[in-house]
Amino acid sequence: MSGKIIVAGIGPGSEGDISGDVLTACREADVIVSYSYYIRFIEHLIKPEAILVDTGMKKEVQRAEEAFKYAEEGKRVCVISSGDAGIYGMASLVLEMKYKKSSNIEVEILPGISAFQKAAAVLGAPIGHDLCIISMSDLMTPWEIIEKRIEAAAMGDFITAIYNPKSKERYWQLPRLIEIFLKHRNPHNVVGYVRQAGRSEQEFDITTLEDFDTEPVDMFTIVIIGNSRTFVADNKMITPRGYYTKYPEEEQEQNSPGQDIMISSFRTIEKELKNPDIPLGKKWSMLHAIHTTADFEMEDILQVDENAVETMYEAINSGKIKTIVTDVSMVAAGIRKGALERLGVKVLCYLNDEGCREEAKRLKITRTQMGIRKAVEEHPDAIFAFGNAPTALMELTKLIRMGKARPTGIIAAPVGFVHVCESKHMVKPFKDIPKIIVEGRKGGSNLAATLVNSILCFDDAEQLKPGRDV
Repeated sequence: MSGKIIVAGIGPGSEGDISGDVLTACREADVIVSYSYYIRFIEHLIKPEAILVDTGMKKEVQRAEEAFKYAEEGKRVCVISSGDAGIYGMASLVLEMKYKKSSNIEVEILPGISAFQKAAAVLGAPIGHDLCIISMSDLMTPWEIIEKRIEAAAMGDFITAIYNPKSKERYWQLPRLIEIFLKHRNPHNVVGYVRQAGRSEQEFDITTLEDFDTEPVDMFTIVIIGNSRTFVADNKMITPRGYYTKYPEEEQEQNSPGQDIMISSFRTIEKELKNPDIPLGKKWSMLHAIHTTADFEMEDILQVDENAVETMYEAINSGKIKTIVTDVSMVAAGIRKGALERLGVKVLCYLNDEGCREEAKRLKITRTQMGIRKAVEEHPDAIFAFGNAPTALMELTKLIRMGKARPTGIIAAPVGFVHVCESKHMVKPFKDIPKIIVEGRKGGSNLAATLVNSILCFDDAEQLKPGRDV
């Protein structure tokens, strides 16, 4: 009579997590082959006359050899793995040994609930998107290779489940993993861990990369690092699959395709901010700036006065201010027409005004300077937005100091190399004027326009729903 080997995954430890096929295999086996620690979970299933082969750690090859020996004697052998036998379990070793031996023994693999699946269920729903699994044990795999895989997982924004995260001897690898992830992820990236998942000793915690205390973690712990969109609600990790973005029932009729793309982009940007815990007005303008430029340096160089966005929005929304002045027509072109119509606001640019052209030529100043002079004469309390000409911004500061201009707000984002930085510094002393300043040489018409747009749609900031007027 020919024997058979069944490699069975018994799940994390609870009998409720063991499949019916595995229960039957354990009950009918003539021989049970297992790591000693796992016997406690199935000993009540083993028939009295069954042979028990249990060994300690690092005896996997010996256990597989014993399984083939008994199977060749015609016995029905059940090789036990915790979790799923195919995930860091005995399945691959037994099949590899069958190949090496050119054995005719039948081998059947019975799946089980893996430790990372059980841990994920305890934590909530953290693995709702693309996932990778990494074992931190370097017994079979050199650390150099493990570290490359960690780097790839962190860079690829994969949800990452960590097996064998720490032992008495391997105490430093988990902190090293966190260090690598922090190179590529937001410090607030959600992390959860479960110790002894599915067993009476089970304990878990949900934290972040920067606050992760690795001390309680051991070999019986599964660590799950969420991706950039993972969040926590009701003490549960949730990684969105994307249904609310793809099929938002309430938004399907309201949102244009362009707005849906903007909403998705803003959510992505927010997850990647180094410091998302900033005032809403500043955050809203920063999200717009990064969305327009794809430049996360904006976190460092975009300076927003306290309540500047809120104050300028309120002035517009209340009808107090009806005019926005720009230094060049490209800024004006980038300000959303739908928002202007909705709020009853007009945008003026005097760059191509014939009178300004002639007067600038006569006075030997730039047309943008002359345009600002005329704008101040007609609209001294307007919101002024600069995306190109530092001379125009410098002209406004001069007129403010002369008492001729009383801007409701200033967006200072001229770009270039000559007088650009100085012009921005010249605006800063006006403490009572709300300002948004792009520090240094960076700026541009598109950036100035998007900062104006962030003000015009500030009432959408709380819901993080940009692009209403796209």
